[in-house]
Amino acid sequence: MRKIISILLAATMASALVACGNTNTTPTESKAPEAQTSAAQASGEENSEEPTAEAGEASDFHIGIVTGSVSQSEDDRRGAEAFQAEYGEDMVKLAIYPDNFTEELETTIQTIVNLSDDPLMKAIIVNQSVPGTTEAFRKIKESRPDIICIAGEGHEDLPEIGSAADLVCNNDFVARGYLIIRTAHELGCDTFVHISFPRHMAYETMSRRVAVMKEACKEFGMEFVLETAPDPTSDVGVAGAQAYILEKVPEWVEKYGENAAYFCTNDAHTEPLLKQLLEYGGYFIEADLPSPLMGYPGALGIDLTAEAGDFDKILAKVESTIVEKGGADHFGTWAYSYGYTTSAGLAQHAMNVLNGESELDDIDDISKAYQKYSPKAEWNGSNYTNVETGVKLDNVFLIYQDTYIMGDPGHFMGSTQIEVPEKYFTIK
Repeated sequence: MRKIISILLAATMASALVACGNTNTTPTESKAPEAQTSAAQASGEENSEEPTAEAGEASDFHIGIVTGSVSQSEDDRRGAEAFQAEYGEDMVKLAIYPDNFTEELETTIQTIVNLSDDPLMKAIIVNQSVPGTTEAFRKIKESRPDIICIAGEGHEDLPEIGSAADLVCNNDFVARGYLIIRTAHELGCDTFVHISFPRHMAYETMSRRVAVMKEACKEFGMEFVLETAPDPTSDVGVAGAQAYILEKVPEWVEKYGENAAYFCTNDAHTEPLLKQLLEYGGYFIEADLPSPLMGYPGALGIDLTAEAGDFDKILAKVESTIVEKGGADHFGTWAYSYGYTTSAGLAQHAMNVLNGESELDDIDDISKAYQKYSPKAEWNGSNYTNVETGVKLDNVFLIYQDTYIMGDPGHFMGSTQIEVPEKYFTIK
């Protein structure tokens, strides 16, 4: 079996069809770098003792990582910081695109492009690849074709961003659309509530996932409900969007019952949703971009500074708190953060390619880089295929990790072993 921790995943994306020949991999256990376990990373502070890369690496090339801010995409940012802490600030350059990236498109583009001004820059990773990333990569390639451009979790149509990027890795929105519903059904849910807003629903990948979820609900005899919440990038901001969720969840639980499962497409909505579901009842299978850090620490009121970077310890602490609060077998996640492993794993993959140790579009090599930051995790995935044209894109990958349901004891659902019915790959 080929290890496919590849792509890594797409959280917003494009009309697509995943090729049928998926393969599973159970990565061998490995230890994350010591730099990942520093408390400084969890708080966002800079590491005072800057590690250095292996001999010659820092002087040979630089790697740039662009992410959202901690308020919008904390896991993405922490993964980038962990990679920088491991290899040093001289080699790894970080940048943040604006929170309101939809209104500040030119700033977003320029933030990415600016990294290419560094003559030693040889790879630029953007995670999440929000609108503007495609244009930024095109501009970079005009003047610096030597720079490897990698998109993590593309928000633009995958064929479009794939035409500008050297590599695109997204979460598998097709397979997960089916598997999330299947898991909810197995846990005894009778209703599935999908929470989003027009900007996200305009993304072809998200709209396709909704279509898959609707069809899966029919298959499993569940009711599918669409709810709309404010966009955190709109005038109401993150605070206003979160306040809306806090207010609406009690009404939703009363309306749909305690056997309803909830899913939201935005990171900022996740924490208030979890907080209220724990109090009022309901199920949460996994986040849009899953992680035990996605929404759980704030919703549970727990401090994970001491566990920073050690996802086994993070998951154990989150799980024990969930159980204490009466949420056993109602809340799930991926054991290892998607956003964190995508930022760090894609940067590691770029380094391996630049050092001549890996091939850019080899799924086993991508998997090797991801394994470093996700020991013990089982993944499944495949190359992305354009559902409109039937063309398989060799540089675009979709992947997903097995779902872990927290309980006493918790357990993996075996999602990566499930064969998704072929019909779901052509739904649009």
